[in-house]
Amino acid sequence: MKLAELLRRLFHRRSAEPIAGLDPLRTRLVVGLGNPGPEYADTRHNLGFRCVEELARRYDAGWQDKRQGLAAFVAVVHPHGERTIVLAKPQTFMNRSGAAVRDLLGFLKLDTRQALIVYDEMDLPFGRLRLRERGSPGTHNGMRSVISTLRTEDIARLRVGIGQSSPGEATSHVLSEFTADEQAAIDELILRATDAALEWAEHGAAVAMNRYNK
Repeated sequence: MKLAELLRRLFHRRSAEPIAGLDPLRTRLVVGLGNPGPEYADTRHNLGFRCVEELARRYDAGWQDKRQGLAAFVAVVHPHGERTIVLAKPQTFMNRSGAAVRDLLGFLKLDTRQALIVYDEMDLPFGRLRLRERGSPGTHNGMRSVISTLRTEDIARLRVGIGQSSPGEATSHVLSEFTADEQAAIDELILRATDAALEWAEHGAAVAMNRYNK
């Protein structure tokens, strides 16, 4: 690690802007799904967390512990000064993610159409992105929880392909780490997914889908 980077990590405190009082008309919510705890950090199921973490890192935003009340860690970024993006990592575990999303939307006074859920997807080949404005949750337990809790399918989602599991091994597959061959491409995949989420927040679903659903 370079000395400059080491000093930055040791002495630089990232900004942590409060999320209260934000203008709902200028705010978008991007929620990355995952499981809390270091034992899950590098698993396939935590790609959603890693994408919002990259977006926070990109704009030097500090994470705030809002587990009391909102059941999530949150961060606030202003990519170009016009749009405010609230980033969130629910701390409820994957299959109960809906409660945190519901509470965040209520606190921020946002409609479901102002939110994007980012998560891993077995039904997409590794490295493929697919952004949709609405639809069913498919087989993903986190997205099932979100839709069931909100009682609507009218919420955008960005699925990040992690590849198929062997029959009967879905749980072990999503909770496994990436293979050595996949690891070489994972950083680039996270960057592309982060770019797609940012495009959605700043320019809308149609523009983002046209650019990243390839």
